[in-house]
Amino acid sequence: MPMKCAHTIHDHQGHLGWDRSIEPVLVARSGETIAFSCRDAGNGHYGPQSTASDILTAEPGKANPLTGPLYIEGAKPGDALRVTINEFAPSGFGWTAIIPGFGLLADQFAEPRLKLWDYETDISKPGVFSPLARIPLRPFIGTIGVAMAEPGTHSVIPPRRVGGNMDIRDIAAGTTLYLPVEVEGALLSIGDTHAAQGDGEVCGTAIESAMDVSVTVEVVKGAAPKTPHFSTPGPIARHLDAAGYEVTTGIGPDLMEAARAAVSNMIERLTKTRNLDPADAYMLCSVAGDLKISEIVDAPNWVVSFYFPQIVFE
Repeated sequence: MPMKCAHTIHDHQGHLGWDRSIEPVLVARSGETIAFSCRDAGNGHYGPQSTASDILTAEPGKANPLTGPLYIEGAKPGDALRVTINEFAPSGFGWTAIIPGFGLLADQFAEPRLKLWDYETDISKPGVFSPLARIPLRPFIGTIGVAMAEPGTHSVIPPRRVGGNMDIRDIAAGTTLYLPVEVEGALLSIGDTHAAQGDGEVCGTAIESAMDVSVTVEVVKGAAPKTPHFSTPGPIARHLDAAGYEVTTGIGPDLMEAARAAVSNMIERLTKTRNLDPADAYMLCSVAGDLKISEIVDAPNWVVSFYFPQIVFE
């Protein structure tokens, strides 16, 4: 996919932690379009011949590499950085993993499991999980953010008020994202690109996939939001809606436990109705299913629902 960009930041020009002291690799003007070449969340650890045993040799400190940072002229603390996501050039290779000790149901899935994906780079066809299941693809940026005012190095793993590892599947082509600028130049970095994910990313990974992404950056003076916000260009789930959904619920006074119950109940349903291995059902839930808060006002119990798109099995 051709990208018309003023500059490109390559995947070797990056870092592994948020730090305002990191020297920018490129300076851009407000209004310019930049291509970021992003590594996958595993930092290239997995390849077409990888197996589940490779999960145990991955180095956590090298996970979620970021490309950047980009210095934007005129960006000052108190401004907003408007980032318009233009297009993606996916690599065609991806992976999904159950990583011991990680994920919403880590206590229930202790063994490593790895799924490798080989998909069409123009995303014209769903990614094949198995003869039974195929996942509609919609590339997006998992990690995008700017430097914090606090000095020192901060982990990439948790999301923050300036963005970061938000894993919001709708930060996709056409979306406009607003980030609060806290340091001069903003220092924008991007990474952790995905080919598909459900809301919640419940097993801890999506279809993790290296890809290039084109963005346009603009400074909006004095408009810093308290936390990131974004607007989408239109429908966000059309690629999943056509065949309807199966929905399970979790109900109780704790939202996290209700979310765990909703996902556990869906895994149990998929294993019974689709004859799926539980670990496969868990990964499918992570790359395609959506957690939703259905009710949070009828104290003392709240309702979390898990929506699984039936198009996966068509």
